[in-house]
Amino acid sequence: MFLFRFLILRSLSRHCPRPSAPLPLSHFLHNVALNPTSENPIQNLPPPPPQRSYAFNSAEEAAAERRRRKRRLRIEPPIHALRASAPSSPPTRDPNAPRLPDSTSALVGHRLNLHNRVQSLIRASDLDAASLLARSSVFSSTRPTVFTCNAIIAAMYRNKRFNEAIALFHYFFKQSDIVPNVVSYNNLINTHCDRGEVDTAIQVYHEILERAPFSPSPVTYRHLTKGLIDAGRIGEAMDLLREMLNKGHGADSLVFNNLICGFLNLGNLDKANELFDELKERCLVYDGVVNATFMKWWFKQGKDKEAMESYKSLLDRKFKMPPPTCNALLEVLLKHGKNKEAWALFENMLDNHTPPNSQAVNSDTFNIMVNECFKLGNFEEAIKTFKKVGTKPGSKPFAMDTAAGYNNIIARFCERGMLYEADKFFQELCGKSLTPDVPMYRTMIDAYLKAERVDDALRSFTKMVESGLRVIAGLGTRVFSEFLKNGKNMEVAALLMKMEEKDPKPDASIYDVVVRGLCNADELDKSLDVLDQMMRYSIGVTPALQEFVRVAFGKVGRNEDIDRVLNENRWRFTGRQPRSFGQSPQSPSGPAEIGGWQSSGSPQMGGGQQYSGPPPIPKQHSW
Repeated sequence: MFLFRFLILRSLSRHCPRPSAPLPLSHFLHNVALNPTSENPIQNLPPPPPQRSYAFNSAEEAAAERRRRKRRLRIEPPIHALRASAPSSPPTRDPNAPRLPDSTSALVGHRLNLHNRVQSLIRASDLDAASLLARSSVFSSTRPTVFTCNAIIAAMYRNKRFNEAIALFHYFFKQSDIVPNVVSYNNLINTHCDRGEVDTAIQVYHEILERAPFSPSPVTYRHLTKGLIDAGRIGEAMDLLREMLNKGHGADSLVFNNLICGFLNLGNLDKANELFDELKERCLVYDGVVNATFMKWWFKQGKDKEAMESYKSLLDRKFKMPPPTCNALLEVLLKHGKNKEAWALFENMLDNHTPPNSQAVNSDTFNIMVNECFKLGNFEEAIKTFKKVGTKPGSKPFAMDTAAGYNNIIARFCERGMLYEADKFFQELCGKSLTPDVPMYRTMIDAYLKAERVDDALRSFTKMVESGLRVIAGLGTRVFSEFLKNGKNMEVAALLMKMEEKDPKPDASIYDVVVRGLCNADELDKSLDVLDQMMRYSIGVTPALQEFVRVAFGKVGRNEDIDRVLNENRWRFTGRQPRSFGQSPQSPSGPAEIGGWQSSGSPQMGGGQQYSGPPPIPKQHSW
């Protein structure tokens, strides 16, 4: 403000001419008396300067100056902006106000690092280690966000580990006081419905209505209606649909589709048509998956004409359909021998693919058509289809991703023993700066081992370890066993040393296989080094393994060597080792168990002690 006032005064003093000194009154009267005709000196005074409310010639110049000052402040902020403000106490929160779940802004810093570590373990299919990492972080200063909790719960559900998914929900959101969001409740409802516990799912729905600071989403009603219909309670599903509409939710096509499918399976075509007409009245644009449901039912009845009429009626509406809808139509057409129409739809989807404005295809689209080519034995056509692009001006090629696109076609070639083509696509993937994931490496390694190409399998496994991907217990024990059978003892020991460089450490079962294999191959020095690393990182040598190595070393008179390595006192009082992020302080409790399983591949703790995880989660729950 002071600077602005100074600029105004300075501009006024610069632009306004100073008036001449006023004439004395006597001098003025004398001039008038002597020369009445003389010009009045007052009239010769310059006119007063125009009054202006700003120090610039125009409003545009003032606006330009403001913009210039703003730009300068962004480049050189004032000194007071760089000073740390005095700590102020946070505003007091109303204790009666409901707690809100985390927003995406909470997923930053250390909490984002924790989330990424959990996601990496999930992608590596090591759900036990991911669960342990997420649960142990509850006791640390970096608590997991609701998004991290939802990720591991959803992964358990996808792998049909329903008990663990329910136990994790109660552990995070009931015991650990993390606020769930609607996705958390949807995961729980979906899990209960798939277990056939529809009444429990309904109780969760009522809990959302009574306690949650948000309303159920359309996905909630999709899960509930499907669960009720699968349980033979279609009347209650209809009531739930009316309740959804009465609460002001929009007419969701997939909720209507669940009910239409239920009535069609009961043979009630009139009621299904009634619901379809209601959907078309409520929505100007609806999801074409409803037409796919009608097409399935007509094909099942042997009425191909009516099925294709339903399909053509959908095309006549010229809806801009998303890839999942078109994929459902492709599957129905291909399943019932309508290959010509399916290929025409596929080509139309490619022509309409104009990202970022319109996404008309996805990886599943190509997988459906590639799998159809493999089914017919047209391998060359499958390669052409995988690389096919639209011919319409403005259409763009689809950027194939790693997980769903390349994995599928590589797996199809490996199933048929066409390793040359599979390796060619694998190299093409690496050449596009895409990173192969664990399932892709597992597919290639299994195919090489099946074809007895051990060196190629060893090369792929080495690349997997060097890329930092997690080797889970099942894959590691199986692959290392094959390598040891084929005499790759030194290579196995070197790979295990590389795997030890990152946390979490390899599973104890992997060490067990390697130690036994090295002892059987008379590589006692190498097996002694591996045992030494196990003791250093507190992996845990089982009594069975201890007995095995004592017998093996006793046969060659090296009892003192093995006793020295297995002596726990060597590492008990060593200095604390740095603990990687996301690992909790040491807990005196026993092994972390949840839902009846014991975690493997747990994170290692400092001071040579292994973290044993949070307390067990109770299996029982109540609402």
